[in-house]
Amino acid sequence: MPVRKSEAIWDGNLKNGKGMVKLGSGMFEGPYSFSSRFEQGHGTNPEELIGAAHAGCFSMALSNLLEQAGFKPEHIKTTANVNIEKIGENFKITNIALDCEAQVPGIDESQFQRQAEAAKKNCPVSQALAGVQITLKTRLAALKA
Repeated sequence: MPVRKSEAIWDGNLKNGKGMVKLGSGMFEGPYSFSSRFEQGHGTNPEELIGAAHAGCFSMALSNLLEQAGFKPEHIKTTANVNIEKIGENFKITNIALDCEAQVPGIDESQFQRQAEAAKKNCPVSQALAGVQITLKTRLAALKA
């Protein structure tokens, strides 16, 4: 299996410094700062990148589990809301809330919920983030006519 890499550069102190993150594939490179991480400043942040990775991994895992169960998912959209809080003197990611909407012909809510819970538990990013509370909200969307 391939090894994936990304890199980050940080110049300066925490509050006034700035940095750049770059995906190894070259598909994204962007700035990050204290303001983009802990306030509403311009740029990305590690939590946003973790959220994108988690949403992508979960969606792929769910698609695979649905197919293995005999369903043909047409569309899966997952949003990951990553919460970071100051705990004492340090910051900690305290919760990741996954919100998934999918179009899956022939499946009922309980079957879909079981497959989604299994994807949440078993996707590689969920496993890597096992020390964080991960919640899941799911819903089936109407199928396109």
